[in-house]
Amino acid sequence: MVKTKKIKSAGRFGARYGKTPKARLVKVEEKQRKKQKCPFCKRLGAKRSSKGIWNCPKCKKKFASGAFYLEN
Repeated sequence: MVKTKKIKSAGRFGARYGKTPKARLVKVEEKQRKKQKCPFCKRLGAKRSSKGIWNCPKCKKKFASGAFYLEN
């Protein structure tokens, strides 16, 4: 998989789709892949396992919330 400095993870699309949609995608993907604050234990550590499903390894909770990031 090719990643470039300017478009990061959206480099997988090559020359298709243009700069602006790829930049938007990169912003969403970076936010969804970061560890987020768990609504139960209030600690940083919840990770997205699939669409709308989140896991917190610290308090061992599995819960549903936003598709891309947690709304705290």
